[in-house]
Amino acid sequence: MLSVTILGNNSAVPAFNRHPTSQVVSHDGTNYLVDCGEGTQIQMIKYKIRRGKITHIFISHLHGDHYFGLIGLINSFSLLSHKQEMHIFAPSPLQQIIEVQLKVANTTLSYPLYFHTLTEPGVLVDNEKIRISCFRTTHRIECYGFLFEEKEGKRKLLIDKVRKHEIPVSFYSSLQAGLDYITPKGVRIKNTDVTANPERGKKYAFCADTRYDENIIPHIYGADMIYHETTYLDSMREKAEERFHTTTKQAALIARKAMVGKLLIGHFSSKYNLLDAFAEEAREVFPDTELALEGITYNIH
Repeated sequence: MLSVTILGNNSAVPAFNRHPTSQVVSHDGTNYLVDCGEGTQIQMIKYKIRRGKITHIFISHLHGDHYFGLIGLINSFSLLSHKQEMHIFAPSPLQQIIEVQLKVANTTLSYPLYFHTLTEPGVLVDNEKIRISCFRTTHRIECYGFLFEEKEGKRKLLIDKVRKHEIPVSFYSSLQAGLDYITPKGVRIKNTDVTANPERGKKYAFCADTRYDENIIPHIYGADMIYHETTYLDSMREKAEERFHTTTKQAALIARKAMVGKLLIGHFSSKYNLLDAFAEEAREVFPDTELALEGITYNIH
């Protein structure tokens, strides 16, 4: 199961009980932190996010509302005697910033911390369960979005048929891997006769801060769900362009052109108290749109 929990959905300034950008992508027992605005670790405690399950942190860019909570989180992990290694993926200056903060505090971490510099689009993590890659967005400074692609699962056992052919339990894992079964009498039982195709892996894209930019479409095309910023309502399109941000209808148009399943919108400007108009405007262009609300976990189907 691939899911995302929203910890922060506001833009630069915390307001109206909304917090700067942060979210947790969860898959098969592992939590991946995406951006770490101020207050992230408090939000993690509030919404019962298991910090010990975090092994990778992805920082889209170095505007403060996307990483000012990181040094506090790094330090808290150490104070809690965290031992598991941590990997941080971010534009290059972040490593120097964090190392200076640790140095002036004379802090020695209790766990190995590894920095991975983002310099171009490409694959960041690739294992048997998930593939995570990054792509550039168009913002005032170097900025990256992230694509989470769940790997296709194992084949499903058609248990009644498996038992009918008296296939031993010890061979079940081989069936799930796609192998045929040879009976003691030498009869071949085709794998396709006793198993079904696995479910297609799900895809989730975090599109980060960006102007309206159709260049991201090839990276997110066909995703089951995307998160796209909508800092402003569409009446402020000119201001959005000037500040390298996106409006409601622009984000919805990206979702429609990319043929995605669902659109989450966030990064709301602090000039707005109520958010209903954001959902209403986006749905005029892309009906399957939801507000990215703090504390809500969105399962990706």
